[in-house]
Amino acid sequence: MFKLNKYIEPDFTQKVFQDAPDCTLTVAPRAKAAPANFHATSIYPEYFKINGQWHLAKDTRMDAVAVWDGEEIHVVEFRNIKENDLVVTGRTEDCSEGIYVHANCFESDEASSAENIFAFRRSRNRETSFTYDYEKLVNLLKHEKENNGYVVWILGPACSFDVTAREIMSRLIKEGYVQALLAGNALATHDLEGAYMGTALGCDIKNQKLHEMGHYNHLETINKINTYGSIPAFIEGEGIDNGIIYSCVKNNVPFVLNGSIRDDGPLPEVFEHAYEGQDMIRSHIRKATTVIGMATMLHTIAAGNMTPTYRVLKDGTIRPIYFYMVDSSDFVASKLGDRGSLAAKSIVTNVQDFMKNVGSGLGLYKF
Repeated sequence: MFKLNKYIEPDFTQKVFQDAPDCTLTVAPRAKAAPANFHATSIYPEYFKINGQWHLAKDTRMDAVAVWDGEEIHVVEFRNIKENDLVVTGRTEDCSEGIYVHANCFESDEASSAENIFAFRRSRNRETSFTYDYEKLVNLLKHEKENNGYVVWILGPACSFDVTAREIMSRLIKEGYVQALLAGNALATHDLEGAYMGTALGCDIKNQKLHEMGHYNHLETINKINTYGSIPAFIEGEGIDNGIIYSCVKNNVPFVLNGSIRDDGPLPEVFEHAYEGQDMIRSHIRKATTVIGMATMLHTIAAGNMTPTYRVLKDGTIRPIYFYMVDSSDFVASKLGDRGSLAAKSIVTNVQDFMKNVGSGLGLYKF
């Protein structure tokens, strides 16, 4: 039975909270600009004392600012600051300026009494045993499905190169373990290429053999989809019946595709304006209870920078957000933590093995 880590609320009866001053609210000088000494938010729960009461920012992200609307705190990106917004200023986090950052706020059965002593094999790399991580992740996914969680998957194009990984991901979507999918033009292109022509970048997705003139295949796929005008129209018109994007369309699972300067095409659904795409990503991260990034460093870091450690549910309950970063490179798997998302758990492996282990644990795949 999976059990969510319990949230430990601050004890606001303590003297440090009682004696704390109200935080300082300063008017934004203009749109997209914060006042001097602005407070930058983190991934942790943050409380702000206003009119003698402590207010939790219910939805947050790192590297943004806290704005008071007269009733509650909103965390907004700099580009979304409006002229005359009341922005929290102050850069201490210990109540001395009416700001409290509540790190280490979840009880965990993984806490160690030997946390700071010398020990072997403390880093997470290719030699790490991930059996327990898979067990916990499988149980977490079951819990999320049974309790209306919101699981966001972030996929790189490697997820579409292997026929088994692609099939298992499709099953996860169909069986309700995916509530949103974030990716780039490449993942969708090569997944749909696989459904349309049986290849990914011209290589057969089953035996990896190169097809004659296969380097045209992804371009033919993009061109055909653009001729139809949309991915759903292409799926319908060409009788596509398999794949990751197909499964999203058929099961009404939203997908967000963000473009880059490297893209071919791109596909019609790709967001070509970075900030429009960022807003769409955050619309799903705002609902996320678990986030899993696979084989895409930049997309996972982008989403990771928007993902806090907690989620305030509709009934006021505060629960943890679980974040997994999966990559075959030790460096990439740990990079998210280096960028500030300290709560991310890394699993160092290729996507095929990861999908087989997860699929097997959920009863969707047999070795």
